[in-house]
Amino acid sequence: MNLGIIGCGAIGSDVAKAADRMREIKKIYLYDRDKKAADTLCRLLRKAEVRKVEDFIEDVDVVFEAASQQAVVEYGLKVLRAGKDLIIMSIGSLFDDQLRKKLENTARRKRCRIYLPSGAVCGIDGILAASIEKIDSVTLVTTKPPSSLGRRLNKRTVVFDGNAREAVKKFPRNINVAACLSLAGIGFDRTRVKIVADPVVNRISHKILAHGRFGRLRAEMENLPNPNNPQSSYMASLSAIAILKRIVDPIQIGA
Repeated sequence: MNLGIIGCGAIGSDVAKAADRMREIKKIYLYDRDKKAADTLCRLLRKAEVRKVEDFIEDVDVVFEAASQQAVVEYGLKVLRAGKDLIIMSIGSLFDDQLRKKLENTARRKRCRIYLPSGAVCGIDGILAASIEKIDSVTLVTTKPPSSLGRRLNKRTVVFDGNAREAVKKFPRNINVAACLSLAGIGFDRTRVKIVADPVVNRISHKILAHGRFGRLRAEMENLPNPNNPQSSYMASLSAIAILKRIVDPIQIGA
């Protein structure tokens, strides 16, 4: 299998390094708007080559996006129209219902798949399974150090309290987990999100609360920051690598 990677930041680099060790992956193509970032990463890998997305689409089986919501808008349809599977890290881009439906319809028509890593939360499998029946409510409470939200605060402050659609709009780089949770469960408009900035904490935590016909669910994850980007949780990278392993492995685990 050949892999294309869009975005060579912390998560893209983690995935590229893991892919470089997977025997099932024969070639890795790297792209970043900052060519220096792609070149630097390429030098650390055995199987990699730097190319523009348009130049590697036909040569890959899967494209992994770890750049931005704009990258999904710019390249998502191109990848799927070429009949290639797409892994999206910037899941917040899918709050745009029109874009999401275009991607979904294109994937159906071309018989390819869109993979959405669970990111820095646990409990997504439970929500996905519970959604087969009625879910009454889903709430995500995210607590972060103020610096990871680009703020300076000296006391615990609720910086957002509303639905997931608005959360993703206002915090496009900080709350992709809300988008994944919404798509797994009851949608962007019914999923509630509370974002808390707390100067006392030094880790990012996500707590999911849900109840419905299935019973009650409470799942909490306390994340260590990615050593290469303190604004990102290391678990986000690990979940992306797990998706890649799921694609190449014959045994499938989870909902």
